[in-house]
Amino acid sequence: MKKVGIIGAGRFGMALAESLSNAGAEVLLLDRNRPAMQQANEFATAMQGDATQPHVLEEAGFGECDVVVVAIGSNMEASIMATANSKELGVTNVVAKATSELHGKILRRIGADSVVYPDRDSAHRLACSIANHDIVDLLEVSDGYSIAEIDVPEGARGKTLAESDLRSKKGITVLCIRRASDDPKKPRKAVMPQATDVIGADDKLIVFGETKQLDSFS
Repeated sequence: MKKVGIIGAGRFGMALAESLSNAGAEVLLLDRNRPAMQQANEFATAMQGDATQPHVLEEAGFGECDVVVVAIGSNMEASIMATANSKELGVTNVVAKATSELHGKILRRIGADSVVYPDRDSAHRLACSIANHDIVDLLEVSDGYSIAEIDVPEGARGKTLAESDLRSKKGITVLCIRRASDDPKKPRKAVMPQATDVIGADDKLIVFGETKQLDSFS
């Protein structure tokens, strides 16, 4: 069971917490607003506190989380400080909500592993990504169509791209294969796919397709 910490109990944070709880994750939720915390007790361990204070996050157990989501949007300073504090605690994956491209750039610069934009990323989709896979970016490139990173579908493992025929069977086009390096300490390498390339079970696929179809892989 994944343990996920969420900082900020606004509409996005609350929706994310509830979706994660329904997906079977253990959820810690922190916000300055006491009434919001009382409402969230049904699906999360809800606590009142100020995430800009490092000791508050540590005492609340956020350092033990697999993922921390900073869902603060309106207060950029608080968002930035909460993100920095989460990384300082040693959290491996910190996802931060941004309200603008500038906000997002700042969050990445101070250590955020992923940045989400509520206008593009639904709380439900992010919950599925956290609960079932590593944190990956999903970019909506036009209305109803997105580019995403997915695990290799079971029926395609060990087959060539031509044999798997994901375009006709799944309605997705493979743009790139991200393959583990021989040295586990190094990041995955990008492989531009050919029809004869065999897809490994541990590969990650960068694909294009209908957003609703990509959601089904989560």
